[in-house]
Amino acid sequence: MQVEQHLGTGLKPRHITMISIAGVIGAGLFVGSSNAVAEAGPAVLVSYALAGTLVVLVMRMLGEMATAHPDTGSFSTYADRALGRWAGFSVGWLYWWFWVLVIPVEATAAAEILTGWIGAPQWVWALLVTLLLTATNLASVGNFGEFEFWFAMVKVVAIVAFIAVGVLAVLGVLPGSNVSGAPGLSATGGLLPNGFGAVLAAMLLTMFSFMGTEIVTIAAAESPDPERGVRRAVNSVIGRIGLFYLGSIAVIVALVPWDSPALAENGSYQTVLDTIGIPGASTIMDLVILTAVASCLNSALYTASRMAFSLSRRGDAPAWFGRVSRGGVPRGAILASTAVGFLAVVGNYALPDRIFSLLLATSGALALVVYAFIALSQVGTRRLLDAEGHRPVVRMWLFPWLTYATIAFIAAVLVLMVVLPGQRVELTLSAVLTAVVIVLGVLRQRREQRRAAGAVAAGAPGARG
Repeated sequence: MQVEQHLGTGLKPRHITMISIAGVIGAGLFVGSSNAVAEAGPAVLVSYALAGTLVVLVMRMLGEMATAHPDTGSFSTYADRALGRWAGFSVGWLYWWFWVLVIPVEATAAAEILTGWIGAPQWVWALLVTLLLTATNLASVGNFGEFEFWFAMVKVVAIVAFIAVGVLAVLGVLPGSNVSGAPGLSATGGLLPNGFGAVLAAMLLTMFSFMGTEIVTIAAAESPDPERGVRRAVNSVIGRIGLFYLGSIAVIVALVPWDSPALAENGSYQTVLDTIGIPGASTIMDLVILTAVASCLNSALYTASRMAFSLSRRGDAPAWFGRVSRGGVPRGAILASTAVGFLAVVGNYALPDRIFSLLLATSGALALVVYAFIALSQVGTRRLLDAEGHRPVVRMWLFPWLTYATIAFIAAVLVLMVVLPGQRVELTLSAVLTAVVIVLGVLRQRREQRRAAGAVAAGAPGARG
Protein backbone atom coordinates (compact mmCIF):
# COMPACT_ATOMS: atom_id res chain seq x y z
CA MET A 1 0.00 0.00 0.00
CA GLN A 2 1.45 3.37 -0.92
CA VAL A 3 2.41 5.91 1.70
CA GLU A 4 0.02 8.62 0.61
CA GLN A 5 -2.99 6.31 1.07
CA HIS A 6 -2.38 6.41 4.82
CA LEU A 7 -2.16 10.19 5.01
CA GLY A 8 -5.01 12.63 4.76
CA THR A 9 -5.96 14.43 1.56
CA GLY A 10 -6.86 17.72 3.18
CA LEU A 11 -4.79 19.94 0.90
CA LYS A 12 -7.11 21.70 -1.52
CA PRO A 13 -6.17 22.70 -5.09
CA ARG A 14 -5.81 26.35 -4.01
CA HIS A 15 -3.37 25.26 -1.27
CA ILE A 16 -1.22 23.35 -3.75
CA THR A 17 -1.36 26.24 -6.20
CA MET A 18 -0.15 28.81 -3.67
CA ILE A 19 2.49 26.47 -2.26
CA SER A 20 3.80 25.99 -5.80
CA ILE A 21 3.72 29.72 -6.52
CA ALA A 22 5.37 31.02 -3.37
CA GLY A 23 7.13 28.00 -1.90
CA VAL A 24 10.37 29.21 -3.43
CA ILE A 25 10.13 32.65 -1.77
CA GLY A 26 11.88 32.87 1.58
CA ALA A 27 13.30 35.63 3.72
CA GLY A 28 16.55 35.16 1.79
CA LEU A 29 15.04 36.98 -1.19
CA PHE A 30 13.87 39.96 0.86
CA VAL A 31 17.03 40.34 2.94
CA GLY A 32 19.79 37.95 1.88
CA SER A 33 19.76 39.02 -1.77
CA SER A 34 21.68 42.12 -0.69
CA ASN A 35 24.77 39.97 -0.12
CA ALA A 36 24.60 38.59 -3.65
CA VAL A 37 24.12 42.09 -5.12
CA ALA A 38 27.13 43.37 -3.16
CA GLU A 39 29.19 40.42 -4.41
CA ALA A 40 28.46 40.59 -8.15
CA GLY A 41 26.95 44.02 -8.77
CA PRO A 42 24.28 44.34 -11.49
CA ALA A 43 25.57 41.09 -13.01
CA VAL A 44 23.91 39.32 -10.08
CA LEU A 45 21.05 38.84 -12.53
CA VAL A 46 23.27 36.32 -14.32
CA SER A 47 23.89 34.59 -10.98
CA TYR A 48 20.16 34.26 -10.33
CA ALA A 49 19.54 33.12 -13.90
CA LEU A 50 22.16 30.35 -13.62
CA ALA A 51 20.85 29.14 -10.26
CA GLY A 52 17.26 29.41 -11.48
CA THR A 53 18.05 27.37 -14.59
CA LEU A 54 19.39 24.56 -12.42
CA VAL A 55 16.23 24.63 -10.30
CA VAL A 56 14.00 24.55 -13.39
CA LEU A 57 15.81 21.48 -14.75
CA VAL A 58 15.75 19.67 -11.41
CA MET A 59 12.06 20.43 -10.96
CA ARG A 60 11.36 19.07 -14.44
CA MET A 61 13.06 15.79 -13.53
CA LEU A 62 11.28 15.63 -10.20
CA GLY A 63 7.97 16.43 -11.88
CA GLU A 64 8.41 13.49 -14.24
CA MET A 65 8.88 11.09 -11.34
CA ALA A 66 6.20 12.68 -9.16
CA THR A 67 3.47 12.57 -11.81
CA ALA A 68 4.31 8.92 -12.51
CA HIS A 69 4.32 7.92 -8.81
CA PRO A 70 3.02 10.61 -6.40
CA ASP A 71 4.50 9.93 -2.97
CA THR A 72 4.98 11.97 0.19
CA GLY A 73 8.57 10.68 0.29
CA SER A 74 9.13 12.28 -3.11
CA PHE A 75 12.73 12.06 -4.30
CA SER A 76 13.77 9.91 -1.32
CA THR A 77 11.33 7.22 -2.48
CA TYR A 78 12.40 7.62 -6.11
CA ALA A 79 16.08 7.28 -5.14
CA ASP A 80 15.18 4.13 -3.18
CA ARG A 81 13.53 2.59 -6.26
CA ALA A 82 16.01 3.74 -8.89
CA LEU A 83 19.38 3.65 -7.09
CA GLY A 84 18.91 1.35 -4.11
CA ARG A 85 17.87 1.33 -0.48
CA TRP A 86 21.05 3.17 0.55
CA ALA A 87 20.20 6.13 -1.70
CA GLY A 88 16.66 6.59 -0.40
CA PHE A 89 17.92 6.31 3.17
CA SER A 90 20.72 8.82 2.59
CA VAL A 91 18.89 11.56 0.73
CA GLY A 92 15.86 11.23 3.04
CA TRP A 93 17.83 11.76 6.23
CA LEU A 94 19.99 14.52 4.72
CA TYR A 95 16.89 16.38 3.58
CA TRP A 96 15.29 15.90 6.99
CA TRP A 97 18.40 17.34 8.67
CA PHE A 98 18.35 20.37 6.36
CA TRP A 99 14.79 21.28 7.28
CA VAL A 100 15.20 20.55 10.99
CA LEU A 101 18.02 23.11 11.05
CA VAL A 102 15.78 25.62 9.28
CA ILE A 103 13.44 25.60 12.32
CA PRO A 104 15.78 27.40 14.77
CA VAL A 105 17.04 29.80 12.10
CA GLU A 106 13.56 30.96 11.12
CA ALA A 107 12.25 30.90 14.69
CA THR A 108 15.11 33.17 15.74
CA ALA A 109 14.53 35.52 12.81
CA ALA A 110 10.85 35.83 13.75
CA ALA A 111 11.78 36.37 17.38
CA GLU A 112 14.11 39.25 16.51
CA ILE A 113 11.30 41.11 14.74
CA LEU A 114 8.73 40.45 17.48
CA THR A 115 11.16 41.46 20.22
CA GLY A 116 11.81 44.73 18.40
CA TRP A 117 8.07 45.41 18.23
CA ILE A 118 6.82 44.19 21.59
CA GLY A 119 9.81 43.39 23.80
CA ALA A 120 10.39 40.22 25.89
CA PRO A 121 13.38 37.90 25.44
CA GLN A 122 13.94 36.49 21.97
CA TRP A 123 13.87 32.87 23.11
CA VAL A 124 10.29 33.35 24.38
CA TRP A 125 9.07 34.45 20.95
CA ALA A 126 11.07 31.73 19.20
CA LEU A 127 9.40 29.16 21.45
CA LEU A 128 5.89 30.60 21.02
CA VAL A 129 6.09 30.84 17.22
CA THR A 130 7.37 27.29 16.92
CA LEU A 131 4.72 25.97 19.33
CA LEU A 132 1.93 27.72 17.41
CA LEU A 133 2.93 26.31 14.04
CA THR A 134 3.58 22.87 15.53
CA ALA A 135 0.05 22.86 16.96
CA THR A 136 -1.47 23.76 13.60
CA ASN A 137 0.52 21.01 11.86
CA LEU A 138 -0.56 18.47 14.49
CA ALA A 139 -4.25 19.28 14.05
CA SER A 140 -4.57 18.55 10.33
CA VAL A 141 -2.76 18.88 7.03
CA GLY A 142 -5.51 21.30 6.03
CA ASN A 143 -4.27 23.70 8.72
CA PHE A 144 -0.78 23.62 7.26
CA GLY A 145 -2.26 24.29 3.82
CA GLU A 146 -4.45 27.13 5.04
CA PHE A 147 -1.63 28.88 6.90
CA GLU A 148 0.69 28.44 3.94
CA PHE A 149 -1.98 29.72 1.54
CA TRP A 150 -2.23 33.05 3.34
CA PHE A 151 1.50 33.30 4.02
CA ALA A 152 2.11 32.74 0.31
CA MET A 153 -0.56 35.26 -0.64
CA VAL A 154 1.16 37.98 1.41
CA LYS A 155 4.54 37.20 -0.18
CA VAL A 156 3.13 37.23 -3.72
CA VAL A 157 1.27 40.51 -3.21
CA ALA A 158 4.35 42.09 -1.62
CA ILE A 159 6.66 41.12 -4.49
CA VAL A 160 4.24 42.10 -7.25
CA ALA A 161 3.64 45.47 -5.53
CA PHE A 162 7.39 45.95 -5.08
CA ILE A 163 8.09 45.30 -8.76
CA ALA A 164 5.22 47.57 -9.86
CA VAL A 165 6.38 50.44 -7.64
CA GLY A 166 9.97 49.93 -8.74
CA VAL A 167 9.11 49.99 -12.43
CA LEU A 168 7.08 53.19 -11.96
CA ALA A 169 10.03 54.76 -10.16
CA VAL A 170 12.43 53.77 -12.96
CA LEU A 171 10.05 55.28 -15.52
CA GLY A 172 9.86 58.47 -13.43
CA VAL A 173 6.07 58.40 -13.06
CA LEU A 174 5.78 57.40 -9.39
CA PRO A 175 4.23 60.29 -7.43
CA GLY A 176 6.54 61.60 -4.70
CA SER A 177 9.47 59.42 -5.76
CA ASN A 178 12.97 60.65 -4.99
CA VAL A 179 14.55 58.90 -7.98
CA SER A 180 13.95 58.17 -11.63
CA GLY A 181 15.80 56.25 -14.27
CA ALA A 182 18.27 53.52 -13.29
CA PRO A 183 20.97 55.13 -11.11
CA GLY A 184 22.11 51.72 -9.88
CA LEU A 185 23.30 50.72 -13.35
CA SER A 186 25.67 53.69 -13.55
CA ALA A 187 27.41 52.85 -10.27
CA THR A 188 31.15 52.29 -9.99
CA GLY A 189 32.50 49.50 -12.15
CA GLY A 190 29.60 49.16 -14.58
CA LEU A 191 27.60 45.98 -15.02
CA LEU A 192 30.42 43.60 -14.03
CA PRO A 193 32.36 45.49 -11.34
CA ASN A 194 34.05 42.50 -9.68
CA GLY A 195 34.60 40.21 -12.66
CA PHE A 196 32.88 36.99 -13.70
CA GLY A 197 34.34 35.13 -10.73
CA ALA A 198 32.13 37.24 -8.49
CA VAL A 199 29.11 36.21 -10.56
CA LEU A 200 29.88 32.56 -9.84
CA ALA A 201 30.44 33.32 -6.15
CA ALA A 202 27.09 35.12 -6.01
CA MET A 203 25.46 32.14 -7.71
CA LEU A 204 26.42 30.03 -4.70
CA LEU A 205 24.80 32.58 -2.39
CA THR A 206 21.61 32.60 -4.44
CA MET A 207 21.35 28.88 -5.15
CA PHE A 208 20.39 27.83 -1.66
CA SER A 209 17.62 30.44 -1.49
CA PHE A 210 15.75 28.31 -4.04
CA MET A 211 15.62 25.31 -1.70
CA GLY A 212 11.94 24.62 -1.04
CA THR A 213 10.74 24.61 -4.64
CA GLU A 214 10.45 20.83 -4.41
CA ILE A 215 8.07 20.89 -1.43
CA VAL A 216 5.07 20.92 -3.75
CA THR A 217 5.88 17.37 -4.90
CA ILE A 218 5.70 16.25 -1.26
CA ALA A 219 2.56 18.21 -0.43
CA ALA A 220 0.73 17.15 -3.59
CA ALA A 221 0.61 13.56 -2.31
CA GLU A 222 -1.84 14.77 0.36
CA SER A 223 -4.20 16.36 -2.16
CA PRO A 224 -7.11 14.75 -4.05
CA ASP A 225 -5.38 15.19 -7.45
CA PRO A 226 -1.59 15.03 -6.96
CA GLU A 227 -0.78 14.60 -10.64
CA ARG A 228 -2.52 17.81 -11.62
CA GLY A 229 -0.92 19.77 -8.76
CA VAL A 230 2.60 18.65 -9.63
CA ARG A 231 2.07 19.23 -13.36
CA ARG A 232 0.90 22.81 -12.82
CA ALA A 233 3.75 23.53 -10.41
CA VAL A 234 6.43 22.19 -12.73
CA ASN A 235 5.04 23.94 -15.80
CA SER A 236 4.90 27.30 -14.02
CA VAL A 237 8.32 27.22 -12.33
CA ILE A 238 10.04 29.20 -15.11
CA GLY A 239 7.51 32.01 -14.84
CA ARG A 240 7.71 32.07 -11.05
CA ILE A 241 11.49 32.33 -10.97
CA GLY A 242 11.44 34.88 -13.79
CA LEU A 243 8.94 37.14 -12.06
CA PHE A 244 9.70 36.83 -8.37
CA TYR A 245 13.47 36.55 -8.49
CA LEU A 246 14.74 38.06 -11.73
CA GLY A 247 12.01 40.72 -11.78
CA SER A 248 12.58 41.94 -8.24
CA ILE A 249 16.38 41.73 -8.46
CA ALA A 250 16.28 43.76 -11.69
CA VAL A 251 14.40 46.50 -9.82
CA ILE A 252 16.96 46.43 -7.01
CA VAL A 253 20.06 46.73 -9.21
CA ALA A 254 18.38 49.42 -11.31
CA LEU A 255 17.54 51.68 -8.38
CA VAL A 256 20.33 51.07 -5.84
CA PRO A 257 24.09 51.18 -6.45
CA TRP A 258 25.57 47.73 -5.81
CA ASP A 259 28.16 49.16 -3.41
CA SER A 260 25.65 51.08 -1.29
CA PRO A 261 26.31 50.52 2.47
CA ALA A 262 22.54 50.53 3.02
CA LEU A 263 22.20 47.16 1.29
CA ALA A 264 24.12 45.37 4.02
CA GLU A 265 22.51 47.43 6.77
CA ASN A 266 18.83 47.25 5.79
CA GLY A 267 18.49 44.53 3.16
CA SER A 268 17.79 44.95 -0.52
CA TYR A 269 14.02 45.47 -0.52
CA GLN A 270 13.95 48.02 2.30
CA THR A 271 16.85 49.93 0.74
CA VAL A 272 14.90 50.27 -2.51
CA LEU A 273 11.76 51.44 -0.70
CA ASP A 274 13.78 53.96 1.32
CA THR A 275 15.49 55.19 -1.86
CA ILE A 276 12.17 55.66 -3.63
CA GLY A 277 10.76 57.46 -0.60
CA ILE A 278 8.03 55.05 0.51
CA PRO A 279 6.94 56.01 4.04
CA GLY A 280 7.11 53.31 6.69
CA ALA A 281 9.39 51.11 4.58
CA SER A 282 10.97 49.52 7.65
CA THR A 283 7.62 48.49 9.14
CA ILE A 284 6.33 47.21 5.79
CA MET A 285 9.38 45.04 5.30
CA ASP A 286 9.28 43.75 8.88
CA LEU A 287 5.72 42.53 8.26
CA VAL A 288 6.64 40.90 4.95
CA ILE A 289 9.79 39.29 6.38
CA LEU A 290 7.89 38.02 9.42
CA THR A 291 5.37 36.41 7.07
CA ALA A 292 8.13 34.87 4.94
CA VAL A 293 9.88 33.55 8.05
CA ALA A 294 6.65 32.05 9.43
CA SER A 295 5.98 30.47 6.04
CA CYS A 296 9.43 28.92 5.93
CA LEU A 297 9.11 27.63 9.50
CA ASN A 298 5.68 26.19 8.73
CA SER A 299 7.07 24.44 5.65
CA ALA A 300 10.10 23.17 7.57
CA LEU A 301 7.91 21.47 10.17
CA TYR A 302 5.69 19.97 7.50
CA THR A 303 8.47 18.82 5.17
CA ALA A 304 10.71 17.33 7.86
CA SER A 305 7.80 15.38 9.34
CA ARG A 306 6.66 13.97 5.97
CA MET A 307 10.17 12.87 5.09
CA ALA A 308 10.53 11.20 8.51
CA PHE A 309 7.14 9.54 7.98
CA SER A 310 8.16 8.19 4.58
CA LEU A 311 11.48 6.90 5.95
CA SER A 312 9.59 5.12 8.72
CA ARG A 313 7.19 3.43 6.30
CA ARG A 314 10.18 2.09 4.38
CA GLY A 315 11.81 0.78 7.55
CA ASP A 316 14.55 3.43 7.66
CA ALA A 317 13.29 5.34 10.72
CA PRO A 318 11.59 4.39 14.01
CA ALA A 319 8.20 2.74 13.48
CA TRP A 320 6.33 5.32 15.56
CA PHE A 321 7.31 8.01 13.03
CA GLY A 322 4.93 6.26 10.65
CA ARG A 323 1.83 6.27 12.84
CA VAL A 324 -0.98 8.60 11.83
CA SER A 325 -3.93 10.10 13.65
CA ARG A 326 -7.54 9.56 12.61
CA GLY A 327 -7.24 12.69 10.55
CA GLY A 328 -4.28 11.24 8.64
CA VAL A 329 -1.60 13.34 10.38
CA PRO A 330 1.78 11.72 11.22
CA ARG A 331 1.94 13.18 14.72
CA GLY A 332 4.92 11.09 15.82
CA ALA A 333 7.02 12.36 12.92
CA ILE A 334 5.90 15.95 13.57
CA LEU A 335 6.73 15.78 17.28
CA ALA A 336 10.10 14.12 16.67
CA SER A 337 11.10 16.71 14.07
CA THR A 338 9.87 19.55 16.25
CA ALA A 339 11.74 18.19 19.28
CA VAL A 340 15.03 18.26 17.40
CA GLY A 341 14.12 21.72 16.17
CA PHE A 342 13.43 22.86 19.74
CA LEU A 343 16.82 21.53 20.84
CA ALA A 344 18.40 23.48 18.02
CA VAL A 345 16.50 26.62 19.11
CA VAL A 346 17.89 26.15 22.62
CA GLY A 347 21.32 25.53 21.16
CA ASN A 348 21.10 28.75 19.19
CA TYR A 349 20.92 30.68 22.48
CA ALA A 350 22.87 28.40 24.85
CA LEU A 351 25.80 27.23 22.71
CA PRO A 352 28.64 29.49 21.64
CA ASP A 353 27.92 31.05 18.27
CA ARG A 354 30.75 29.13 16.64
CA ILE A 355 29.30 25.73 17.59
CA PHE A 356 25.84 26.55 16.26
CA SER A 357 27.25 28.06 13.06
CA LEU A 358 29.18 24.83 12.46
CA LEU A 359 25.94 22.87 12.80
CA LEU A 360 24.35 25.14 10.21
CA ALA A 361 27.38 24.77 7.97
CA THR A 362 26.74 21.02 7.72
CA SER A 363 23.74 21.85 5.54
CA GLY A 364 25.63 24.31 3.34
CA ALA A 365 25.86 22.07 0.28
CA LEU A 366 22.92 19.76 0.96
CA ALA A 367 20.79 21.46 -1.69
CA LEU A 368 23.32 20.37 -4.31
CA VAL A 369 23.47 16.85 -2.85
CA VAL A 370 19.68 16.58 -3.06
CA TYR A 371 19.68 17.91 -6.63
CA ALA A 372 22.33 15.35 -7.60
CA PHE A 373 20.27 12.50 -6.13
CA ILE A 374 17.18 13.74 -7.99
CA ALA A 375 19.06 13.84 -11.31
CA LEU A 376 20.60 10.39 -10.84
CA SER A 377 17.25 8.97 -9.76
CA GLN A 378 15.55 10.41 -12.82
CA VAL A 379 17.92 8.56 -15.12
CA GLY A 380 17.09 5.25 -13.46
CA THR A 381 13.39 6.00 -13.12
CA ARG A 382 12.99 6.98 -16.78
CA ARG A 383 14.50 3.65 -17.84
CA LEU A 384 12.08 1.80 -15.57
CA LEU A 385 9.13 3.82 -16.90
CA ASP A 386 10.15 3.23 -20.50
CA ALA A 387 10.49 -0.50 -19.83
CA GLU A 388 6.97 -0.52 -18.34
CA GLY A 389 5.58 1.51 -21.25
CA HIS A 390 4.54 4.23 -18.80
CA ARG A 391 4.57 7.77 -20.21
CA PRO A 392 4.09 10.39 -17.44
CA VAL A 393 2.38 13.68 -18.28
CA VAL A 394 5.57 15.61 -17.40
CA ARG A 395 8.75 14.49 -19.17
CA MET A 396 12.30 15.74 -18.90
CA TRP A 397 13.45 17.71 -21.91
CA LEU A 398 16.14 16.22 -24.21
CA PHE A 399 16.59 13.12 -22.08
CA PRO A 400 19.19 11.84 -21.27
CA TRP A 401 21.58 14.56 -22.45
CA LEU A 402 20.08 17.46 -20.53
CA THR A 403 19.97 15.34 -17.38
CA TYR A 404 23.66 14.47 -17.80
CA ALA A 405 24.44 18.15 -18.41
CA THR A 406 22.64 19.02 -15.16
CA ILE A 407 24.68 16.45 -13.24
CA ALA A 408 27.86 17.90 -14.75
CA PHE A 409 26.76 21.42 -13.77
CA ILE A 410 26.15 20.32 -10.17
CA ALA A 411 29.61 18.73 -10.09
CA ALA A 412 31.12 21.96 -11.44
CA VAL A 413 29.42 23.99 -8.71
CA LEU A 414 30.80 21.65 -6.05
CA VAL A 415 34.28 22.13 -7.51
CA LEU A 416 33.68 25.89 -7.43
CA MET A 417 32.92 25.62 -3.72
CA VAL A 418 36.33 24.03 -3.25
CA VAL A 419 38.04 26.83 -5.15
CA LEU A 420 36.32 29.71 -3.36
CA PRO A 421 37.70 30.16 0.18
CA GLY A 422 34.41 31.35 1.67
CA GLN A 423 32.65 28.11 0.77
CA ARG A 424 35.20 25.51 1.84
CA VAL A 425 34.04 25.06 5.43
CA GLU A 426 30.42 24.53 4.37
CA LEU A 427 31.43 22.10 1.64
CA THR A 428 33.75 20.13 3.92
CA LEU A 429 31.20 19.76 6.71
CA SER A 430 28.40 18.92 4.28
CA ALA A 431 30.65 16.35 2.59
CA VAL A 432 31.53 14.72 5.93
CA LEU A 433 27.86 14.55 6.94
CA THR A 434 26.86 13.17 3.53
CA ALA A 435 29.61 10.54 3.62
CA VAL A 436 28.61 9.38 7.11
CA VAL A 437 24.93 9.08 6.17
CA ILE A 438 25.72 7.24 2.92
CA VAL A 439 27.94 4.77 4.79
CA LEU A 440 25.11 4.15 7.27
CA GLY A 441 22.73 3.66 4.35
CA VAL A 442 25.03 1.16 2.62
CA LEU A 443 25.57 -0.78 5.86
CA ARG A 444 21.82 -0.88 6.46
CA GLN A 445 21.15 -2.11 2.94
CA ARG A 446 23.77 -4.86 3.28
CA ARG A 447 22.35 -5.94 6.64
CA GLU A 448 18.87 -6.18 5.13
CA GLN A 449 20.22 -8.16 2.18
CA ARG A 450 21.99 -10.63 4.52
CA ARG A 451 18.83 -10.96 6.60
CA ALA A 452 16.74 -11.62 3.50
CA ALA A 453 19.25 -14.14 2.19
CA GLY A 454 19.26 -15.90 5.56
CA ALA A 455 15.47 -16.06 5.60
CA VAL A 456 15.43 -17.58 2.12
CA ALA A 457 18.08 -20.12 3.05
CA ALA A 458 16.24 -21.04 6.25
CA GLY A 459 13.04 -21.66 4.31
CA ALA A 460 14.61 -23.62 1.46
CA PRO A 461 14.28 -27.44 1.34
CA GLY A 462 17.24 -29.08 3.03
CA ALA A 463 18.43 -25.78 4.47
CA ARG A 464 18.03 -27.08 8.00
CA GLY A 465 19.23 -30.27 9.74
